[in-house]
Amino acid sequence: FVCRALSSSGTDTYSAISGAVGSLKGPLHGGANAKVMEMFRYMKENVDPKDDGSIKDYLAKLLNKEAGDKSGKIYGLGHAVYTMSDPRAVLLKGYAEDFQLLQKIEELGIPMILEKTKSDTPMCANVDMYSGFIYSMMGIPEDLFTPLFASARIAGWCANRMEEVITGHRIMRPAYRAVTIRGHYV
Repeated sequence: FVCRALSSSGTDTYSAISGAVGSLKGPLHGGANAKVMEMFRYMKENVDPKDDGSIKDYLAKLLNKEAGDKSGKIYGLGHAVYTMSDPRAVLLKGYAEDFQLLQKIEELGIPMILEKTKSDTPMCANVDMYSGFIYSMMGIPEDLFTPLFASARIAGWCANRMEEVITGHRIMRPAYRAVTIRGHYV
């Protein structure tokens, strides 16, 4: 979307692709696998991987913003589109050998998130849960995780850009409506 929106402004390909990479970088998207690894390191220091109670207690601290990065997130769980199963996670999971703690985070964390959010929407581990682990096993530095994730998307971004340039002919603008209470201008 970012590539398409930037292209609608008439900018060049490099700027449109750079913007798309930037939008992917955040910890709630392409940068999430690095956040999974950060969370994993915290957990390895603070839990017994063979004790479900210890893991569950730490996951509760994560959800309650008392541990980790204090975001209230269990990184690597949940996806807006893949709710029942993320086929990328299934594939990567098959290659991971020593991932008992990650499996426990998935097994115990999902019901905890659903209970805390009072949601009945199905949830599964997403690709970030296992991709960072696999990249680390391959010796890939964490600062290359997002570029690796982004490189697979560039062809699609270019196709979206070409379609927008050929057919768009007007700038995209967000439909934004403030929900705040109007205050006195200072």
